[in-house]
Amino acid sequence: MPAGPDSAALWDDISAALSAHAGSAPLKPARSISGGSINQACHAESLDGQHYFIKFNAAHLLPMFEAERDGLLELAKPEVIRVPQPICCGQAQGRSWLACEFIEFAHAGSGSERKLGRQLAALHRHSHEQFGGFRDNTIGSTPQLNKSCDNWLDFYRTYRLKYQFDLAVRNGFGSQLQDIGERLMASLEDFFTDYAPKPSLLHGDLWAGNHAYDRAGEPLIFDPAVYYGDREADIAMTELFGGFGHEFYAAYNEAWPLDPGYKVRKGLYNLYHILNHANLFGGGYASQAESMADRLLSEI
Repeated sequence: MPAGPDSAALWDDISAALSAHAGSAPLKPARSISGGSINQACHAESLDGQHYFIKFNAAHLLPMFEAERDGLLELAKPEVIRVPQPICCGQAQGRSWLACEFIEFAHAGSGSERKLGRQLAALHRHSHEQFGGFRDNTIGSTPQLNKSCDNWLDFYRTYRLKYQFDLAVRNGFGSQLQDIGERLMASLEDFFTDYAPKPSLLHGDLWAGNHAYDRAGEPLIFDPAVYYGDREADIAMTELFGGFGHEFYAAYNEAWPLDPGYKVRKGLYNLYHILNHANLFGGGYASQAESMADRLLSEI
């Protein structure tokens, strides 16, 4: 049986890795904290006072943590918005793990949401010569393919919608969802008649649970699914489950106004995430995806 996060042998291995990468002393006993819907997580402190956020999962999911590490590093390159610094990741005692700096969260301060909006717009201005343009990673625990592509519609059709629709069929969600998905994918051009996206650096999974503020009120983003794509996809995700305020959107639009067609296309982008939720969690997400696709076709 794989070791749990409270395993002494596992902590010895992680301590050795942190010592090699960050020069820290051995770790004290850790306390469990929230790590999202698919991981376990702990707040760990070393004997010399260094603090780490460490998340765990099954050993075979090490590539997921390696991609997350690389995604954090990619988001940090433009130096426009704070992300947790990844320290190291590895595999030990039947578990995979990722260690990052620990950041204590606090409430947003005056102007914090506006700052997040401006910083996200600045992040999106960091571009690439092609869409995708980054290593394959995961959305939740679902593989997310990021093959480089010159054409956004080809990329979004093949590596986002088609991948999820095909997975839904394999998961037994039936032919009706597949049929409406095929009609939608054949009609993608109709949503982009007056709009040509550029490859923007995207967080990729920017729902409310993947952003916060530090004790100084500075915004930070984490748990990314990074790739280069249409910036509208990030903004659409912020609207899917709520949690972002008016000041955030106002500041983003002041820094870089959204195209009027975004009001329709946000459903196209959020369909990807609802399909992924259906494939991960089942429940009513498949019928929600079908309704979303049907509504999008009615907009053409």
